[in-house]
Amino acid sequence: MKHYTIPRVVTKLLLPLILLFALYVQFHGDYGPGGGFQAGVIFGAGFILYALIYGLDKARRLMPPQVLRVGVSLGVLIYAGVGLLGLLLGGQYLDYNVLDSHDPAHGQHLGILLVELGVGITVSSVMVTIFYAFAGRGR
Repeated sequence: MKHYTIPRVVTKLLLPLILLFALYVQFHGDYGPGGGFQAGVIFGAGFILYALIYGLDKARRLMPPQVLRVGVSLGVLIYAGVGLLGLLLGGQYLDYNVLDSHDPAHGQHLGILLVELGVGITVSSVMVTIFYAFAGRGR
């Protein structure tokens, strides 16, 4: 793999900003445009940029496939767990009002935050997993 200085420097400068923007989109999603899917795509794309510039081996050391499998499962578990918690508390599946019996608006906020977090974790993990599968095919 050739080492090009300018793309490496630009990636080192932009990658923290890309990941920070993904966090902003993640946690601002219930107030405006954005949310878990968009944040997951941005986070996954930032990591794929790292893998394209620094190589697949370095990327796999930084984010092993085992961690990605846990991320996919954890995201789905968070999403489904919020729905089941609503059922256990006497509401319907993904009924966020019952998450806080004193203030339903707070329950709505908490529920959507957790669901979007689960979606974001799942989407970013799946994106990187698919990239690993296709990028490692030629080896």
